[in-house]
Amino acid sequence: MAREAQMKKADIKTGFLCNNNCRFCVQGDEKKKYGNRSTPEIKKILKEAARDCQTIVFTGGEPTIRGDIVELIKYAKGLKFKTIQIQSNGRMFASRDFCQKIIKADANEFALALHGHIPQLHDYLTGSPGSFQQTCLGIKNLKSLGQPILMNTVVVKSNYRHLPEIAKLLVGLEVEQFQFAFVHALGSAWQNFDSAVPRLSLVIPYLKKALNIGRHFKKKVMTEAIPYCFLAGYEDCVSEKIMPPMKIFELDYVISDFTEARVKKGKLKGPNCPKCKYFKICEGPWKEYPQKFGWEEFVPVAK
Repeated sequence: MAREAQMKKADIKTGFLCNNNCRFCVQGDEKKKYGNRSTPEIKKILKEAARDCQTIVFTGGEPTIRGDIVELIKYAKGLKFKTIQIQSNGRMFASRDFCQKIIKADANEFALALHGHIPQLHDYLTGSPGSFQQTCLGIKNLKSLGQPILMNTVVVKSNYRHLPEIAKLLVGLEVEQFQFAFVHALGSAWQNFDSAVPRLSLVIPYLKKALNIGRHFKKKVMTEAIPYCFLAGYEDCVSEKIMPPMKIFELDYVISDFTEARVKKGKLKGPNCPKCKYFKICEGPWKEYPQKFGWEEFVPVAK
């Protein structure tokens, strides 16, 4: 069956405005000048997405700071999307009243982000004092209201040594799943490359300890943008192999097959990769990483 016929998930960029200013944001400050899409524009996109997608993801920027987010969720529900996910930094959910309005509108999955185990680290990375406390309260509010929460932590130079502590915090917050996504050096992350992007070989010992904590407590734990050659014994954590087909509605174009675009344009494989037993299923790293650091760290797994 063709991938297009299997398309089930639509990712809608609602705009670029955000109440955080992350040091590793792939969008970067430059895109904020484009603002947010209008309500009619997003409704038109939702109708188009409903033709071949069962899941919708509202993302940004930060979708929860839109004044029309409840209206848009209700509209998506009317189009019969089975899953309506909100991808967010979680800060607005510190208001229990806001949580209740979003849930009543029929959002039924929440993908939130936490990048540090203490306020000083998380707030430094988000560029927003108070964001750690707000996000943690947001998680607690959503959990108390019975909502499923999928967490994401972007792995950067400032936090990789603290991944085990972040894992312990997320376990304590009783989230269903957490993922560690290696930083993609675009936007602000590219501008801050030297202070944002760590060596993968340094990250892995801490990453595996964090994954072990999640496994111990029976959490679903995942990685993103980390090749198989770094994940011996943790191959089941590679998120790319289970990512559903996804259509992405950017501001001025549509990516009809994100997997294909990610593999062909976003990532690279090195000269020794064909020797690896995972060559056919591994996507390789984001291309900016070996362009800066080379391929010495990438050792093929014997077939």
